[in-house]
Amino acid sequence: MKDTFYDVKLRKKVEAEVTGKVKYDNGRHALKAVTKDGRNLTKFVNAETYAKANVACAGGKPCAKGCGSKAKKK
Repeated sequence: MKDTFYDVKLRKKVEAEVTGKVKYDNGRHALKAVTKDGRNLTKFVNAETYAKANVACAGGKPCAKGCGSKAKKK
């Protein structure tokens, strides 16, 4: 799945392959990607876009009640 991210170093929008998604403790949702030269990109999205994203959670953990290492632990 490709999406548009803002590349801070280049100061412009770039298209990159989404590599994962993350749900943070504060309730925000983000998509992650990597540029061709290996830099990480993050794009904050709404809950609907996050749910529609057909990618694995960042960190390789399953997305049952939250994603990745930043999800709340119960």
